[in-house]
Amino acid sequence: MSCNPNRCHDAAVEGTPPPSTGRVFNIQRYSLNDGEGIRTVVFFKGCPLRCPWCSNPESRSSKQQIIRREAKCRHCAVCSNDVNECPTGALELVGTDMTLDELMAEIERDEVFYRSSGGGVTLSGGEVLTQAPFALELLKRLKRLGYNTAIETTGHGNTTLLLELGQFCDEVLYDFKIMDSKVAKDVVGINLQRCLDNFRQLVDQGTHVVPRIPLIPGYTMSFENIDAILDFLSAFDLQEVHLLPFHQFGANKYEIFGMDYEFKDVPVPTDTEIEAIRRRVEARGYTVNIGG
Repeated sequence: MSCNPNRCHDAAVEGTPPPSTGRVFNIQRYSLNDGEGIRTVVFFKGCPLRCPWCSNPESRSSKQQIIRREAKCRHCAVCSNDVNECPTGALELVGTDMTLDELMAEIERDEVFYRSSGGGVTLSGGEVLTQAPFALELLKRLKRLGYNTAIETTGHGNTTLLLELGQFCDEVLYDFKIMDSKVAKDVVGINLQRCLDNFRQLVDQGTHVVPRIPLIPGYTMSFENIDAILDFLSAFDLQEVHLLPFHQFGANKYEIFGMDYEFKDVPVPTDTEIEAIRRRVEARGYTVNIGG
């Protein structure tokens, strides 16, 4: 990732986190998406893909990064790019290394909401498979406490680790993007066949897998692409498909990280377009959830 040195740079600690920790860039509480009930979503840093529509560009690099929020900065030169020395809080470290105990302490704060709503904890990213060993230990601990668990994944990663993660999940939210293998590789860097094979193996081992389709203008929203996904899914006894309409919520992050946002002028799907795809999916016998 290329970053404007005046806006974003890698912090002193680089690369992947130590094996005993996970590198997290956000913990989102009270989420009503990303699984059933009220959920806490843990966002892991690092992703092998390069989706040009990504709403979390801070998730791409596995490195810790320092960003500067221009509106807060006095340009006083006091901090020397040290987050702890910044007098206004303009500097922010993106990516926190947390032990299992530290992360569990954060998650357990919301236990009352999980219990009352049938919710739980979802591991997201980035791509959770980039930190699969840590995520696996976290899921095991969550299940021992009786929490409902889920992961969000593209399936682009180690098959053995993905199957292990699936064994400790109440559901796996599995994204389908571009079904032309060459275009998928060229645009987002994904190995489509591996992802399809991984999906098949997850379902075969008995994991509850929920297919999700991001609705991206010009890439995934064509009826041809939607039908290709549905044709693949027809081999499995699945009841539900989630549609995730493209949005512009993460657009301002790209400037902060010194990155070009290719989708800044792309309009969000209209209600009419979304409804047409909903009807097409429902016609194949699925219950459709808009927005996950």
